[in-house]
Amino acid sequence: MSADPRLLVVDDEPDLRTLYEMTLLREGFSLDSAGTVEDALELLGTRRYDAVITDMRLPDGSGLDILRWLEQQGRSERALVITAYGSAENAVEALKAGAYDYLTKPVDLRQFRMVVASALGRTPKMEGPVPKPFSSAPAAASSTGWSAPSNASSNPAFNPASNAASSAMSVAAEPDAFAPTAPGAFDVLGSVEAPRPAPAEARKPARAVPPLTGSTTALERLVGDSAPMRQVRELIEKVARSMAPVLLNGESGTGKELVARAIHDVSARRPQPFIAVNCGAIPEQLLEAEFFGYRKGAFTGASEDREGFFQAAQGGTLFLDEIGDLPLAMQSKLLRALQERSVRPVGAVAEMPVNVRLLSATHKDLAAEVAGGRFRQDLYYRLNVIQIRVPPLRERMEDLAPISARILQRIAADAGVAPVPALTPAALATLSRYSFPGNVRELENLLHRALALSSGDGIDLADLGLPDSVLGLDDAPAEPGDAPAEPPLGAALPAEARGGAPLPADLATYLDEVEKQILLRALEQHRNNRTAAGASLGLSLRQMRYRMARLEISVGGDES
Repeated sequence: MSADPRLLVVDDEPDLRTLYEMTLLREGFSLDSAGTVEDALELLGTRRYDAVITDMRLPDGSGLDILRWLEQQGRSERALVITAYGSAENAVEALKAGAYDYLTKPVDLRQFRMVVASALGRTPKMEGPVPKPFSSAPAAASSTGWSAPSNASSNPAFNPASNAASSAMSVAAEPDAFAPTAPGAFDVLGSVEAPRPAPAEARKPARAVPPLTGSTTALERLVGDSAPMRQVRELIEKVARSMAPVLLNGESGTGKELVARAIHDVSARRPQPFIAVNCGAIPEQLLEAEFFGYRKGAFTGASEDREGFFQAAQGGTLFLDEIGDLPLAMQSKLLRALQERSVRPVGAVAEMPVNVRLLSATHKDLAAEVAGGRFRQDLYYRLNVIQIRVPPLRERMEDLAPISARILQRIAADAGVAPVPALTPAALATLSRYSFPGNVRELENLLHRALALSSGDGIDLADLGLPDSVLGLDDAPAEPGDAPAEPPLGAALPAEARGGAPLPADLATYLDEVEKQILLRALEQHRNNRTAAGASLGLSLRQMRYRMARLEISVGGDES
């Protein structure tokens, strides 16, 4: 970026254009302005700018025409789009077309300055009091970072706050998490200007499994060269260039948080905090205080001001995991924070602006949740600007060998085991036949156990501890006199499905009975452990509970 940034402002309303120009001139920018798409493209054809600020509706076209031209020409200008209030569809369309960020009318000038400064990697000149930075962020990397006030123990409603927040939030704790080590990375809120991020081609990691070091980025930890993972990497590098919200969708244990960290690492926000929050781990009555912070005296036990997750992520990235678990009341408050780019701490009168890139993740089908009235449609549209599906392990089994090697490398380093044991060909072939309902997390747990039980330099079939049905022993020839083994669950179709019996008179009741018998058999095989029984059927604990309640199955003990 040049020492004297030059911006192009495109708006057909002279009064608004003058307002934008006066605001930006006070910030020290040089400006050109245009009132139509044609005039804007003519100016863009004669010189390059650091950023383009354009209204969505113009007399001879729209701001999208300018975005498409910039994309076709391969230009580096960051585009900011101004849309009418409430036009979420236009904002989503602009972000998908390559806009860095958007603003809604009527434009708040403080927010306007902040967004422009974010796009250029500068600090806006604050006319009002500057929000206090999150002073606990560095400490949070090495500790819980969130503790209850000293006298909070007298308040039963408040006591879980520190534990809930500690288990719900994590700050990027790698040694390089707060250092600008990536090529071209720069401090979004710093006053020192720096070059733009390097092109995506220069940031692509090697496909081999690199050795683990303290500076290994999240993108490098996404091991595998399968087609689904190549697509995920390409999307990461594309979405990292803008402020567009990203929704990560995938089963539990697939590595959604790792993908979110990779987006943060590749983006210009890498030097700033990455705050990960598990929305399902925070008690409902504490959500607002944990997300937005609170002021001294806001409630019993609030003996000091405390920042929330949004303030902790100031200038960086806020990752909301399991966002589908948020209650409806909190969804509306989150929506307002996203729309206004500001939050009001509990007990405060005024809102404070926040500059945060939002990433979210869920294992649920949010579209179905919206249809069922359990998730707000307007919030869904705000979050689902760009969706990245993280594939389950069973859909990329060609990555099993490098993933296992990386996991064993890390486990052995933690345990001080040398040399690093490797899976034997027989063990790897057996694992490749397993469906891994728990995905990479289950593979990691399995390798943890296998490493502890192995006695040599390799991990063999016997060290894995998988059930006979997975090892393929059920397919071995039967010895004379042996009783026929019971077929695996779901291996044979009922007689009604094969045509060997009359069709059922009530299909729904018949299917419910079949499902009930399967669930009962799974529970029996796993000693009434609902978690294990559900995993054997490819169901989460929540899905298992739902089916058991619907079918009136009362057996099933603790999940542990």
